[in-house]
Amino acid sequence: MRIGLSINYSGGFTEAAAEVADLERAGLDIVFVPEAYSFDAVSALGYLAAKTSRLQLASGILQLYTRTPTLTAMTAAGLDFVSDGRFVLGLGASGPQVIEGFHGVPYDAPIGRTRELVEICRKVWRRERLDYQGKYYQIPLPEGTGTGLGKPLKLINHPVRERIPVLLAALGPKNVALAAEVAEGWQPIFFLPERAEAVFGDALSAGKARRAPELGPLDIYAGPALAIGEDVEPLLGFVKPMLALYIGGMGAKGKNFYHTLATRYGYGSAADRIQELYLAGRKDEATQAVPDELVRDISLIGPAGYVKERVAAFAEAGVTVLNVAPLAATPADRIKLIEQFRAICD
Repeated sequence: MRIGLSINYSGGFTEAAAEVADLERAGLDIVFVPEAYSFDAVSALGYLAAKTSRLQLASGILQLYTRTPTLTAMTAAGLDFVSDGRFVLGLGASGPQVIEGFHGVPYDAPIGRTRELVEICRKVWRRERLDYQGKYYQIPLPEGTGTGLGKPLKLINHPVRERIPVLLAALGPKNVALAAEVAEGWQPIFFLPERAEAVFGDALSAGKARRAPELGPLDIYAGPALAIGEDVEPLLGFVKPMLALYIGGMGAKGKNFYHTLATRYGYGSAADRIQELYLAGRKDEATQAVPDELVRDISLIGPAGYVKERVAAFAEAGVTVLNVAPLAATPADRIKLIEQFRAICD
């Protein structure tokens, strides 16, 4: 089982990079750099490439609306070059609040745009002359648009790899099916191993039926919270605010994917109550309404033996990478925790 985590670089790139270098020595396999509406992820990934030597570096995630497909391909190729072939292109649609509210770009057709963007990226990495006339992207611009001076070009540089791994963050059935069809990896949220087949199985099967053999098996990146020890039960409470935010506050009633997911996991009554409280502005009460059992189901929190059993359950459900959120207060504590977890996973 490979181990990853996402960094919080709000305190600065240098501090985060120093910790990541220590985590690499502790056994970390992949690090994700987020990009919401903070500093861009690419700057941090390039910095980390210079400070590490072994672990993979992943965008977690680049939003598909914020760069042209060609620029996304160029950026991925550049990061793969400076990291000597260690980059993973994590892509996702984000949401209209960020895309329209911060970037001023219409949030439309995320599934169709994702498919075309991946196709364009792979053409660029293969150094084909780029002539792509899709439904959402036309490169070069068609006759009668623009100046008429555009012509098919190919990437000047020779990429380290002509197929950089693509990871899609996806939750809805159509998005999950697309990830299973076209991507090297799929990143769900709040993954519950024992319910994964019932919730995601049909979508994964549909996508895999159309999957090209050269893509190989689909990597699945789960993201559980992590704490190991005999006295870590109180740390369940640290996970609840995030669950309350997503289940209760991400969207309106009837239009919240995370509420739907919790319901399909068997927590429908709790999800309804969390959403009712959150949308009424009673966020603390919504947090308290998150069941301990739901947190346990999707996390790795408990004694070493229990955590080992849960790792086996994730593996049985097809997970290949555990992108953990270490519940530890200091860099030294996080490094120790990853060392413990590495021993368990080995």
